[in-house]
Amino acid sequence: MSLKTQLRGTGVALVTPFKKDLSVDFDALGKVIDAMIAGGVEYLITLGTTGETPTLEKQEKKDIVNYTFEKVAGRVPVVVGVGGNNTAELIKDLSYFPLEKATAVLSAAPYYNKPSQEGIFQHYKAVAEASPKPIILYNVPGRTGRNMSAATTVRLAHEVGNVAGMKEASGDMVQCMEILRDVPKDFLVVSGDDALAMAQIACGMDGVISVAANAFPKQFSDMVRAVLNSDMVTAKKLNDPLLKAYDLMFAENNPSGVKAFMFEQGLIQNEVRLPVVPLSGGLHDAIKKYLGK
Repeated sequence: MSLKTQLRGTGVALVTPFKKDLSVDFDALGKVIDAMIAGGVEYLITLGTTGETPTLEKQEKKDIVNYTFEKVAGRVPVVVGVGGNNTAELIKDLSYFPLEKATAVLSAAPYYNKPSQEGIFQHYKAVAEASPKPIILYNVPGRTGRNMSAATTVRLAHEVGNVAGMKEASGDMVQCMEILRDVPKDFLVVSGDDALAMAQIACGMDGVISVAANAFPKQFSDMVRAVLNSDMVTAKKLNDPLLKAYDLMFAENNPSGVKAFMFEQGLIQNEVRLPVVPLSGGLHDAIKKYLGK
């Protein structure tokens, strides 16, 4: 079965809940996983950047992956995030992490190094050849400092066998449409922008890997299913009230924003690891007020 079939709809980039002492709160993670599945999301992503992977130790990451598989127990597919800006190290990570039960690997484009388009292509080619699971490319220029062009994505999709999908978070609608026009028919393309997901799915994307769904799993995944079914009236009705939530969620930092929502919903503690800090008081109050409505 192709990834396009398996991962159609809403995937949630899971947060990593922390206790007051900033150790990983596995009980809360279990609660979050159950809430996502009960809310109807189609699949989960563990160790996405929303999970604060830059400040997790290697052993913690391994424990989180193992715990997630155990807790999910086959109820929905699980994608594991394995990215980085040191290609050789990343290839080692692919054999270090337990990927047997993973449906795919989500790998963010290299950050900070600012490789050329050829560098990005060669990085992903090397990673895909080493990966035991299909690779989902992840273009997020706002975080990496370098946009992966539509041409590079299309080239990887056609030339590298184990590259099976793409999470596109450039926010560039024309680039998105070019990718959708030129990739192979069975190539998965999902949105990486919650606020644009409705429009991008309407353009032909297969769904979204979402941050907001951590806080609104049912409403968000219902919206995505409505667009996939070409029911734009229902989709708009579900998405319109969330527009303000997206604004509040990403105003200062991800995942501080979504963690504030989840804290107010009683799912997790409002804890993040430096250099990320919790939201400022005024913004947190605005979230409380939004949820109060």
